[in-house]
Amino acid sequence: MSFLTDLRWRGLVHQTTDDAGLDAWLEAKPRTVYAGFDPTADSLHVGSLLGLIVLRRFQQAGHAPIAVVGGATGMIGDPSGKSAERNLLSKDQLAANIEGMAAQMRRFLDFEPGSCQARLLNNHDWTGPWSYLDFLRDVGKNFPVNVMLAKDSVKSRLGRGDDDGASGGMSYTEFSYMLLQAYDFVHLHQSYGCELQAGGSDQWGNITAGIDLARRMHGAQLYGLTWPLLTKSDGSKMGKTESGAVWLSAERTSPYQFFQYWVNVDDADVGGCLRMLTELSHDEIESLDAERAEDAAARASQKRLAEELTRLVHGAEGLAAAERATQIFFGAEISDLSDAQLGQIFADVPSKQLPATMLAGEGLPIADALVEAGLAKSKGEARRAVEQGGAYLNNRRIAGLDARITAADLASETVAVLRSGKKRYALLKFDGA
Repeated sequence: MSFLTDLRWRGLVHQTTDDAGLDAWLEAKPRTVYAGFDPTADSLHVGSLLGLIVLRRFQQAGHAPIAVVGGATGMIGDPSGKSAERNLLSKDQLAANIEGMAAQMRRFLDFEPGSCQARLLNNHDWTGPWSYLDFLRDVGKNFPVNVMLAKDSVKSRLGRGDDDGASGGMSYTEFSYMLLQAYDFVHLHQSYGCELQAGGSDQWGNITAGIDLARRMHGAQLYGLTWPLLTKSDGSKMGKTESGAVWLSAERTSPYQFFQYWVNVDDADVGGCLRMLTELSHDEIESLDAERAEDAAARASQKRLAEELTRLVHGAEGLAAAERATQIFFGAEISDLSDAQLGQIFADVPSKQLPATMLAGEGLPIADALVEAGLAKSKGEARRAVEQGGAYLNNRRIAGLDARITAADLASETVAVLRSGKKRYALLKFDGA
């Protein structure tokens, strides 16, 4: 199976500029391909994951990938797929965002010197030195306005008024975005021999603009490929939760939360995710498909997906931490964790703040603790739970009614985890413990 055929099997090809010839073109010799990443935050998110995966696949197939971070274009904001203009970022914020994204990209791509070495470039390096007049003269003159107006990213915004009554639609700043990104492709072709741009399906207009600009400026033949946006079967974007985006940064989305997101992917979506996002073989993916059809409740596909993606994004240590956290939530004993780690594992569990003085001396009686935590309505109910073996401190069964909680019994710096029965959890947080 050829490289492009594999991409198609995995659902990673939405459009190409040469459906008939691109396969043979890619097989003929190593090529250089680039994809752009918008530096709107100091971390990439699940929506950016496909771009990294596609570049990684190109590199593994012997091609040289270039990841372009939009230090220049990020100062404007891509209007593609947006209903309103983005807030402009400061230069300092852009620099911090680019630094954070670069660290994450190194988990996916090999930047060591070699025949298919990955490169990480910032388009501000070649766009920044341009004067406005030079850019208009050398680049702008090659852009027919009627062609720009025909692009979907422009048409969808023109004529749309702002809600506050001001003249709206699209600013000249946003309108210029296409010129800047198109020139990126021309520059990368001239400086690095890049002949293929890849991007999400919403980037088709920008990609074809770059191909047209290279032809007009240098008579070059360049190519484009898009992948479909990562969406659920209901059409909504994947990587969104009630609390916001699922980030690739452990500080923004912990390895446990990241792992749990994929464990909870719907059956209708997990097959596509296995194909598009993992490096599992065709045989293993089809075997998981068959297993899911026979016993969906086992969630073997989701667990495999979560393992592969957590290892890729957070490394073996991150996967181990996520699996340990999962075991804890389902009853494994708790010890040597931080308040932050417990907070991530038990983010949706009720908690109560108590003074640390309650841990002094002989400590807080366990019956009182269960009542304070809301796991028992009365001390009598709490005592019955202990006597029946259904009360737990840090997932260790409480042996008798004389048990007390002291500072030595905390699961982290300030938190004790109480459980009643199999699944009813509550946290007690002790101020100044």
